[in-house]
Amino acid sequence: QVQPVESGGGSVQAGGSLRLSCAASDIYHTLGWFRQAPGKEREGVAHIYSRSGITGYADSVKGRFTISQDNAKNTVYLQMNSLKPEDTAMYYCRVGVRDSGGAWYNSKWGQGTQVTVSS
Repeated sequence: QVQPVESGGGSVQAGGSLRLSCAASDIYHTLGWFRQAPGKEREGVAHIYSRSGITGYADSVKGRFTISQDNAKNTVYLQMNSLKPEDTAMYYCRVGVRDSGGAWYNSKWGQGTQVTVSS
């Protein structure tokens, strides 16, 4: 795999859960998830620093989403619970180097996986 590949998107009722997976081709400094809804800018959802395991979340998903990694598989996951209609978006995996200010370097994007939450 040259590009990260996402899976696990789908349609769910509000309050439901989904688990996204992203398989990368190599070890990266930072693994993250972004999302973009129609008419809105792409936003960072969560990230994890692969060596330390330190995570970060957007305020809008804190307490509901959990990012995790499996270093043996070069894979990052996003467990999404208590989903809300406003979580509806295309979700993208991003791998590379993220600094403490949120800037990414030498990053690669996945193709995206659609998450739709209905009320």
